[in-house]
Amino acid sequence: MSKLTVQSLQPKGQQVFLRVDFNVPFEPSPDGPKVSDDTRIQETLPTLNLLLEKGASLVLASHLGRPKGKPVEKYSLRPIAAHLSKLLKRPVHFASDCIGPIADRARASLKPGEVLLLENVRFHAEEEKNDPVFAKKLLGTAKIYVNDAFGSAHRAHASTEGCARLASQAVAGLLMDKELRYLGTELSNPKRPFLVILGGAKVGDKIGVLRALLQKANTILIGGGMSYTFRLAQGRKIGKSLCEPDKVDLAKEILAEAEKRGVKLLLPEDTFMVEKLDFAARQVSPGKFTQPGEDIPDGWEGVDIGPQARQTYAKEIASASTILWNGPMGVFEITACAEGTFTIAKAVAANRSAVSIIGGGDSVTAIKQAGVGNQVTFISTGGGASLEFLEGKVLPGVAALQDQP
Repeated sequence: MSKLTVQSLQPKGQQVFLRVDFNVPFEPSPDGPKVSDDTRIQETLPTLNLLLEKGASLVLASHLGRPKGKPVEKYSLRPIAAHLSKLLKRPVHFASDCIGPIADRARASLKPGEVLLLENVRFHAEEEKNDPVFAKKLLGTAKIYVNDAFGSAHRAHASTEGCARLASQAVAGLLMDKELRYLGTELSNPKRPFLVILGGAKVGDKIGVLRALLQKANTILIGGGMSYTFRLAQGRKIGKSLCEPDKVDLAKEILAEAEKRGVKLLLPEDTFMVEKLDFAARQVSPGKFTQPGEDIPDGWEGVDIGPQARQTYAKEIASASTILWNGPMGVFEITACAEGTFTIAKAVAANRSAVSIIGGGDSVTAIKQAGVGNQVTFISTGGGASLEFLEGKVLPGVAALQDQP
């Protein structure tokens, strides 16, 4: 857990290879693709600025999307170079490949205080294979490796693990350090009551996290599609709601484990349901709420937690001292089904005395859309990496970094 960080480096006059996570969304514009959410870029700025202030030159590497080992124009990092240049208030050079003569020439001409962004590392199949020859070419002449890409640390790829093993020094960036501190140290011995809010579509995606957190949490609030699998496990009718029949036995085990450990595990008492949901068109047919304790009738689909559940959950949130939230309460991408998720977001933000940690993915989007992103303690930039770390799994990109002495 305790890794050396960039603060321990003396990189003046040296080239630093920095793995960042610039896997960000784009939107079309008359001038070409533009970054639509630069959270991950913004969160890495403290590390970049610190290294530049210390007199280093920076070679940045990232992936974007899933180009499957070959160049795909829509996954080019070129637009990010222009965006980053504005944020850093200095030029950011761009190399149209991450290895080979183009990249080598760009690196060789780099001076202290200058920044170079390499093209998408996943344009080469060797990246995801963690090929050692590719890793050596990618690292180039840099002796110092910094990983500030927590969102990619659960992948043993060339840029996240291979390069770290080859470098003379391999340390964590400030964002990586913050992620490890909040998702690790803060939650290893949390202030109590410790409350966990878990949502999202599938129990299967969160089963490892559920098992791990059952050993620490005082209260767990369940929402989203996964709540219907739990209801099915209780013998309740859920209409045509999203569920995983093959995970019912697992849900029963979780419910039994919670009872055995004295963990308060709550499911929504009521539900907002619709007869028709068109996700592509972001539309639903007119919906209605079930009464508290009422089953969902055939032909209807649960898409959000109901008013009573919102009230119950908000009350639990208000009394917590540590809060971890991962996963929305419903199909929050559709306005008619978003109220439950936004109620939870506002309740978490309103508890100013608690340490509130938003564990990546859709929860981050939701808390920002609710307008309260600046009112929580910490927002993780990791999706799958956050879940695996919370499960207690070893992240290859973290394990490869040097431990503090």
